[in-house]
Amino acid sequence: QVQLVESGGGSVEAGGSLRLSCAVSGNTQSRRCMGWLRQAPGKELEGVAAIDREGGTSYAPSVKGRFTISQDNVKNTLYLQANSLKPDDTAMYYCAAAPLCELVKSDLGYRGQGTQVTVSS
Repeated sequence: QVQLVESGGGSVEAGGSLRLSCAVSGNTQSRRCMGWLRQAPGKELEGVAAIDREGGTSYAPSVKGRFTISQDNVKNTLYLQANSLKPDDTAMYYCAAAPLCELVKSDLGYRGQGTQVTVSS
């Protein structure tokens, strides 16, 4: 089992920044890959960014160059630094974990309760 608790969401104006945090605990093998997902009203769940145990990262094209995923393995915390935010970034953001990065968005992964990000124009 893996427990994930997000924080740091909020409302910002376009061009602003937010840093999301996720406190992580539980089985380490089940969270070899960590990531952030998001879902806007009426839209499908989208993978935003992922990071593996070795620090390798991947990003959705829509956020590349603006968002940065990182992890602090001592504090067991995952971060998402979101800069140059756009109204299209408005969504519920979920911290996610899985044994493999290919599974982070699937039902075989773990997901937190989410934190809302709202970007106004």
